[in-house]
Amino acid sequence: MKNKKSIAFFEVEEWEKKYLKNKLKNFKIYFFNDILEKKDIKKIKDINILSPFVYSKIDKDIIRKLPFLKLITTRSTGFDHLDLKEIRKNKIKVTNVPFYGENTVAEHTFALILSLTRKIHKTYERTSKGNFDLEGLRGFDLKDKTIGIIGAGHIGQHVIRIANGFEMNILVFDSIKDIKLSKKLGFKYTTFNNLLKNSDIISLHVPYNKKTHHLINRKNIKLIKNRSIIINTSRGGLIDTTALLDGLRNNKLWGIGLDVLEEEKFIIKEEKQLLSPHVCGLNHKNKKECLQSIVEGHTLLSSNKVIITPHNAFNSQEALERILDTTINNILDFENKNKLKNLIK
Repeated sequence: MKNKKSIAFFEVEEWEKKYLKNKLKNFKIYFFNDILEKKDIKKIKDINILSPFVYSKIDKDIIRKLPFLKLITTRSTGFDHLDLKEIRKNKIKVTNVPFYGENTVAEHTFALILSLTRKIHKTYERTSKGNFDLEGLRGFDLKDKTIGIIGAGHIGQHVIRIANGFEMNILVFDSIKDIKLSKKLGFKYTTFNNLLKNSDIISLHVPYNKKTHHLINRKNIKLIKNRSIIINTSRGGLIDTTALLDGLRNNKLWGIGLDVLEEEKFIIKEEKQLLSPHVCGLNHKNKKECLQSIVEGHTLLSSNKVIITPHNAFNSQEALERILDTTINNILDFENKNKLKNLIK
């Protein structure tokens, strides 16, 4: 055991421990369910590799007490919880998980689209009560309809591929145009306003920042094609909630599918945080109540034209395993002195 490299994993679930043990048999592994705190340092003082999640703050006090540490591989896309300046000063490498749920979120996007266009939610509610009446359940085909995709990054591209399978027309708005990609995937770039005016379905796949805050708002929602659908599986702050309510009141919108709500921006930076017991604050004992408070009383819930899922688009077994697989590969690449593909520079 003395010759084995040692790794400390923090904020791990039981199933993750088994998965990691099976893939990292040649390492000495320490597992901790909770965040890394100073009291844990004595238990892991000999480690070479550290793998935290976003709630474990890795600062200079911790780094200086781990003299053998050579790699920090965070199981997250973001790395705000890491003191990169101090880490680099100590010549420690840092890797992350840049992508893991592209197809997963894209599939959930179409789950919402189909639920709305074929009124699956209304149908289920009715038949669960033993009512098989078809009145009011007529939907519409996706074939030959136009889907407008805002953001053609990794997730947006998966949405485009799925849309092609439904024989849809595809419009894309993106700040960066890739003409080769548009020819390969069969879509057309257009302006933002033109996308709003001509899309039967609008789906958002861009990050949330100052530039994208309220990308769809009370002013430009008036441009949207009548009886269209808006889908948001990205970040709640991309859409002004009041604008959505305007669209419903004016019968502008056929339906709305949301996996995210605007209020979430105050507590969630990346999806896997939702599975953590610390999502509403460190050691928060009422996580369910915290998340539920975001949804409860939300005006959109009262409309049968709206489907809201609890920020669940990322949550497939395969996606969560990809986080672990990427972390494992980061560790093995470091151990075998291979190029670190996910190195944070």
